[in-house]
Amino acid sequence: MNKISRRHFFKQSALLGAGTFFLPRFSIAQSGIPASSRVNIALVGCGWMSKGVLSDPIPPVVLCDVDARAIAAAKQKFPHLASTPAFSDYREMFDKMGNDIDLVVVSTPDHTHFAVTMEAMQRGKHVFTQKPLTHNIWEARTLARAAKKYNVKTVMGNQGHTFDGIRTMREWYEAGLLGQVGRIDAWFPGPPWGTGEKAWFTKPTNFPPLQEPIPEGLDWDRWVGPAPMTPYNPVYTPKTWRGFWQFGGGMIGDWFCHISDGPVWILDLYEPTVVEAVKIDGPNPGMCPDGSIVRMDFPARGEKVPCSFWWYDGKNRPADPSDWSWGSKDNPDGQSKPPYSGSYWEGTKGMFYLDERSNNPRMTSRQKTIDLKASGTLPPEKYPRVKDGPVQEIIRAIKGEGPEPGSDFAYAARLTEVALLGAIAQRCGGRVEWDAANMKITNRPELNAFVKEPVRKGWEYGEDLWKA
Repeated sequence: MNKISRRHFFKQSALLGAGTFFLPRFSIAQSGIPASSRVNIALVGCGWMSKGVLSDPIPPVVLCDVDARAIAAAKQKFPHLASTPAFSDYREMFDKMGNDIDLVVVSTPDHTHFAVTMEAMQRGKHVFTQKPLTHNIWEARTLARAAKKYNVKTVMGNQGHTFDGIRTMREWYEAGLLGQVGRIDAWFPGPPWGTGEKAWFTKPTNFPPLQEPIPEGLDWDRWVGPAPMTPYNPVYTPKTWRGFWQFGGGMIGDWFCHISDGPVWILDLYEPTVVEAVKIDGPNPGMCPDGSIVRMDFPARGEKVPCSFWWYDGKNRPADPSDWSWGSKDNPDGQSKPPYSGSYWEGTKGMFYLDERSNNPRMTSRQKTIDLKASGTLPPEKYPRVKDGPVQEIIRAIKGEGPEPGSDFAYAARLTEVALLGAIAQRCGGRVEWDAANMKITNRPELNAFVKEPVRKGWEYGEDLWKA
């Protein structure tokens, strides 16, 4: 491979299978094809987060990744993908195989979610995009507008929104079992700093990281994408980009959309007026902190009282309720052990808990939960349950066999916005006063540079959606 020029390598990689392999046209987007036909998936990003699609018995019809090594690894691990066409540029993929694609699964780093997703929707493709939906707030709101304009099915990959538990908790809340909720404490340990291929967060020896030779097979320019050009260093990829604000959202970007999905959806926690970094542990230049405590203040929403939402990560966690009496995750009926992560709900009628995927609702007291379930006061199921997770959820919607996904972009954009406000507070410290109606930080206007980030030439999308 060292004897092959990079340009020649990427040209060959991009053309892999495009003219060599015959691809049957099963696309339901074609006229005359019944809705019961297979939904053809294009997978953009072939790393860790794509394993569910890669391992499916019905494989994607095309793969795309800026790192040819990721494609090679996927094909080696999943032999049924051996002849699947592959590209390094998603735009070229659409140009050459757009007619064969119905649904695009976007599993790239956070900072490129927006560009790939916008390109797909502009071409009339349905989209599944990993969480957090975008890297900044303007992008999140723009995707919500785009989904409406292009009339495509959309969903974000916060799997817990398809679980039964989040619906059960909403039914309990709406039936008045929790009373009014004035405080939420949500937490997840980490970031788990480390080194090597299995690490998700890595601290560089120098900052900024020193430039190193770009590995053969990696198109670094496309990997950096819309972000400012940065010299290559292996500390950024394949997974450890999450710890760098330029590319990821730190711990709050990684987990907020899972853990806080329940509180945000059930309590309408969409528009905080104040977001404040109460504590920052070990600030790292350009990187997420070692830990933090962030408070978000939400005013009254209709009949819902004001709510104070607290986020903890690193070694920080809320005080466990005195009546917590559940066992471990693997042994819930065993000896009392505080939960690893999740959210505590302080209601006027008791303390409640949801786990890290906004699932498994219960009171913090095991005995009170048993009594509640035996009381005959639990409400009937009100919200339809979802089977088989968000990928199957959107496939059913595409086929016309099911409703719109619950975490479609209309909702996912608002959930992501709250997470991104928390990330801004972590990144910049101090108090952030937020004017949601005008999409502006009012007390520190210089921070609006993170609300709508500049992009490099060639990566501009979505400005037309904001024109009157």
